[in-house]
Amino acid sequence: MDRAAVSAGLCADCRHARRVSSRRGSAFLLCGRSATEPEYPRYPPLPVLRCVGYERGTPTPATGER
Repeated sequence: MDRAAVSAGLCADCRHARRVSSRRGSAFLLCGRSATEPEYPRYPPLPVLRCVGYERGTPTPATGER
């Protein structure tokens, strides 16, 4: 496991996570569940060590939306 995955916790391999990159090169993990379920923070503080909505999968690749 790489250093970035460790620092993100569960979000590193959650199917609901989406990597978002800014024009300045910063990267963030957006919780996809936050769009329909308000109890999930949009950008959770990392590392996420416990999450009832966690589902193992592959996060969506980075986008330049931010």
